[in-house]
This record gives sequence, structure tokens and C-alpha cells, in this order.
Amino acid sequence: MKKSRESGFLSCGLCGTMLILKTTKCAECPLCKTTRNAKDIIDKNIAYTVSAEDIRRELGISLFGEKAQEDAELPNIKKACEKCQHPELVYTTRHTRSADEGQTTYYTCPNCSHRFTEG
Repeated sequence: MKKSRESGFLSCGLCGTMLILKTTKCAECPLCKTTRNAKDIIDKNIAYTVSAEDIRRELGISLFGEKAQEDAELPNIKKACEKCQHPELVYTTRHTRSADEGQTTYYTCPNCSHRFTEG
């Protein structure tokens, strides 16, 4: 709704709902029935692009394994990599199942980038 109010000419000034062009002379808000002169709307660009990143930002959603998490300093554990036997791994944990079950640990080898899970 914030984006529709910023675009101005296509939205109702009272409630932010998208206007409908009822006649060639006026546009009407389907929710509150406010009318607006069609000259304000005709020949205006009505398209804008919304990226997946915009949607995530608006909803406060972050991707699993997003760059911000990868750039953060992650904890190390003295455990051998299954692939190259490097003696130390980086790990993160997530609670991916129901509340009565344990969390899943995700390991990444800093040497060969092999990833595996436990739990």
C-alpha cells in the first residue's frame, strides 16, 4: 500500500486503493467511492518493477544462507571434514522441524567448501 500511495496519480488519496477508470472523464475508488479527474491519469506510466529482493525487504524475510550470514564470522569446531579430512569446520544451526525435536547443524569445510548436515 505504501508504494501505491507514493505513485500518487493511480491511487485513492484517502485509502490508497487503485483507482478504476469508470468513464473517459473520471476515475473512481472501488472502496470509498472517491472520484478523480481522468485527465490526471490518462497517458501516465502505470508500470513499475518489483524485484524479489524488494518483496523480501518489505516483508522482513531473509534467505537461508544469504550473503549477510555468509559474510559474518561463523563459529568453528574441531571436527574432520568427510571429504578432505580438514580438521576444522565452520557451522551454523537451524531449528527446521517441530519444537519437540532437536536442531539441525550445517557444517561447511573452509578448505574444500564441502557441506553436510547432522541431526
